[in-house]
Amino acid sequence: MEETIDKEKKYTGSCAGRCGKLDVYDWLADLPKSFNTTDLVEVQFKNTRKGYYKNSNGLRLMKGDVVAVEASPGHDIGTVTLTGELVLLQMKKNRISPESYEFKRVYRKAKPVDIEKWEEARAQEHETMLESRKIAMDLDLNMKIGDVEYQGDGTKAIFYYIADERVDFRKLIKVLAERFRVRIEMRQIGARQEAGRIGGIGPCGRELCCSSWMSSFVSVTTQSARYQEISLNPQKLAGQCGKLKCCLNYELDAYLDAQSDFPDTAIPLETNENTFFHFKTDIFKRAMWYSTEKDVPVNLVQLSVERVKEVIEINKQNKRVDALEDMSVPVDKEAPDYHNVIEQESLTRFDEKKNRRNKRFKPRKNRQRPHNTNRNSKSRNDKN
Repeated sequence: MEETIDKEKKYTGSCAGRCGKLDVYDWLADLPKSFNTTDLVEVQFKNTRKGYYKNSNGLRLMKGDVVAVEASPGHDIGTVTLTGELVLLQMKKNRISPESYEFKRVYRKAKPVDIEKWEEARAQEHETMLESRKIAMDLDLNMKIGDVEYQGDGTKAIFYYIADERVDFRKLIKVLAERFRVRIEMRQIGARQEAGRIGGIGPCGRELCCSSWMSSFVSVTTQSARYQEISLNPQKLAGQCGKLKCCLNYELDAYLDAQSDFPDTAIPLETNENTFFHFKTDIFKRAMWYSTEKDVPVNLVQLSVERVKEVIEINKQNKRVDALEDMSVPVDKEAPDYHNVIEQESLTRFDEKKNRRNKRFKPRKNRQRPHNTNRNSKSRNDKN
């Protein structure tokens, strides 16, 4: 019994096959009083699904224990991921009030019989998903069933689907219930949740954030790319889910703080000779480029933010400045001198052309060895 449970601990300790996504470090685990603070435990299931249950039987539960919990109907099998006082803090983080939340109970630690039923139910999930996709396609439903999760006792199945529009799946539920003889629950997920469930490698070379650590998703708009002066290229801004990349919001606050005092880029700069329009901005260098054409870099001038503000204030007084070039920020045209601090060879050595003779494929010529007169004369003198 203990060997079977230990085996299931190793298998269910990760989230959808990847460890650490929803894992919470219990930094109070070594304190003996932390177990007696509350009888609430956090239990994790498949597909990042978590729930909070009440340990009404007073079981000695530890992180990683496989337990049978109350479900509607029957019971479900999950893994304990958190116990003690941190459960209350986690509920506060998720905005769940312990006074108004209806807690279900933890029945017992999972027995070998419970785990066998659970394994039989989980073995049917992949075939059920493929067959349900065919049924939805025959009913002409504009939806995609991404995954199926069976309850621990096998009496209920949750179908996760993706749909761009509202779908009437009442007929689908009837067909699925008749086919699989279980209670059906349809649960809609977004494209980002689907990408997090499948996983993959991003353009940065690391595992997708949605599959490694992200549990809540914030809406991403093209305005985030505009604030960061990023080219609006759909192929580069879209992630593997087809939506805008979540990492566009990571540095957005830093950019907003840095350009809080920047002037409006829609205001042109008037001079006695030309009218200059904004072309591009380097936020952290606090430099702005202006051109005499709106979309083409013609007579490009680099100005500091303070100089741009000064010119705008002069233009508001119906005055024009003489020129912008004299007050522009100097540009270093010389290439910076880099020092070889690691003592490695230059990469330009591959660009040098060397005349190397390929002796492998050239036939050897039968040449006679030149007659060495000095050598022969020396040998003759020795004989004499």
